[in-house]
Amino acid sequence: MKKVFKGRVICKGSYEGECVVSKQGLNTLATFQKSALKNAEQIIGSDQNNPYVYGKNLTGVALVLPQTIGSTTGGLVIQTICQMGINPAALLFSEEIDSLAASGVILAKNWENSNIIAIDKLGPEILEELKTGDRIKVGEDGSVSLVD
Repeated sequence: MKKVFKGRVICKGSYEGECVVSKQGLNTLATFQKSALKNAEQIIGSDQNNPYVYGKNLTGVALVLPQTIGSTTGGLVIQTICQMGINPAALLFSEEIDSLAASGVILAKNWENSNIIAIDKLGPEILEELKTGDRIKVGEDGSVSLVD
């Protein structure tokens, strides 16, 4: 039987597709800002201090991470990339979502009508079980599972 992770839904939605896994905190400004400032059509991870996302396309994928880290601009950066339509499809947190990321996804969902999904409290095991490039399924109930 395949493992199903169950978390708390912050912004609901369903998704099936590729995931990118970061085993360290994601600095939203360092990761997303370069692509946003270039008005790019997709986000290429630009945080050289995070080898899990650096150089990877993050637009339209499920980003699995412990938490976001960095400056207080984090929420605004998330809202901005959602407004631009270049955001990850989902932010899947192993830990409790931090307040800055929560504000960003909630503002994006309500003000920008973004379809971004956010689920937290999925547990640290998700960072070990899932690998970048895996296909996953995210349910509106906060479930995340590997697709065979």
